[in-house]
Amino acid sequence: MTLYANDFSSSGCSPPQSEGGRIEAELIGGKIKILIADDHHMVRQGIRQLLERENDFEVVGETDNGLDAVKLAHELNPEIIIMEARMHGLSGVEATRRLKLEHPRAAVLILTDSDDDEYISGLIGVGAAGYLLKSAHGEELTQAIRLVRAGQFVSDPMVAQKLYKRATRRPPAVTSSEHMTHREMEVLKLVARGMNNRDIAGKLGVGLRTVKSHLETIFSKMDVNSRTEAVLEALKRGWVSIEGD
Repeated sequence: MTLYANDFSSSGCSPPQSEGGRIEAELIGGKIKILIADDHHMVRQGIRQLLERENDFEVVGETDNGLDAVKLAHELNPEIIIMEARMHGLSGVEATRRLKLEHPRAAVLILTDSDDDEYISGLIGVGAAGYLLKSAHGEELTQAIRLVRAGQFVSDPMVAQKLYKRATRRPPAVTSSEHMTHREMEVLKLVARGMNNRDIAGKLGVGLRTVKSHLETIFSKMDVNSRTEAVLEALKRGWVSIEGD
């Protein structure tokens, strides 16, 4: 399988392309410092063994949860963070968001078994530099590391096509939180914290029908079809956090 690679600084809405099916990244001296974050020990061990065969890679640390990934990034200053999308401690979206805020030069390469385009869009929206499925071959992972280090975005081809279709669809009707009412933003923030309709109704002191009505209005304004899509779009725009205020 050939990776799709693209420089996001000039990509616009075109699907990622690769010249001749492959792009080789040029390294700029020194070893590439890599942090591995995955909640399965055997997966971390396998990735480490694979990467340590490469002369230009240095695995500086590993962890099994998102919170420690953020802490270790501060201590070890890696250039590349290979991270499972769904871990303990922090979700992949929130961990990536924090990593990019605190360590903007580090590239977060997502490695997971999910090809859910909504979740992928959320990860990319907060700054992930690439997304590979765990079914990828070892040489594809090593190539991806070199590509993202060179400033490229990389993706599994099937995932790239999903992202392209999503990127070229009609944009959400609302692009600013100013167009949402105060109550609608309250509901959206509680949804982002994982609360169901009944819990939201209790929290706000309103009826279930009122909450459902607000959600329908939110979906319509944002041009989305589900709670998940609404939260991901809101996260990408910085309207909400998945943590409590």
